[in-house]
Amino acid sequence: MSKSSNRLPRSIAVLKNLKALACAALFASLSIVCGKYLAIPMGQILRFSFENLPIILSGVLFGPILGAITGILADLVGCLLVGYAINPIVTLGAATIGIVSGLVATAMKKSPLGARLSLSVAFAHISGSVIIKTFGLAKWYDLPLYELMLWRLLNYLVVGILEYIIIYAILRSRAVNSQIDLMLED
Repeated sequence: MSKSSNRLPRSIAVLKNLKALACAALFASLSIVCGKYLAIPMGQILRFSFENLPIILSGVLFGPILGAITGILADLVGCLLVGYAINPIVTLGAATIGIVSGLVATAMKKSPLGARLSLSVAFAHISGSVIIKTFGLAKWYDLPLYELMLWRLLNYLVVGILEYIIIYAILRSRAVNSQIDLMLED
């Protein structure tokens, strides 16, 4: 049996990498700080934050499985720290952001960084933030779904563009890329 046939898919093999797991935990904690402590409230339900940036970065760098775990941990621990009730649908949305960003980035790994990243951010926000989380918030707080969805779509249009710019700058850095390569080497 050849060496390559014994290799696990990258998104599963990364779960055995202690450095990647520690980095994902750091991303989850950054998501909590950005989403719960540095957020700018816009009414009772909406807030402007970069809580999904570290989750998307985790999905793009480590794949959909670790991206999902990062999103779940960030949402659950963040809610416990600030006293929010845990909404399972919102937690599913956070996991979806990590999964979708990881799947898109993996599927487009041969594409230029800008295209890969823009689609990862867009699809992650549309599916996780705008559709799933909005549905969870609308049901939880008994709010009109389509009105809330419109406001969240506008919010994540701005947030998504800014997150794309920040993540693109991070991933273009040679210093960051050399550390990522060191972290992910076998």
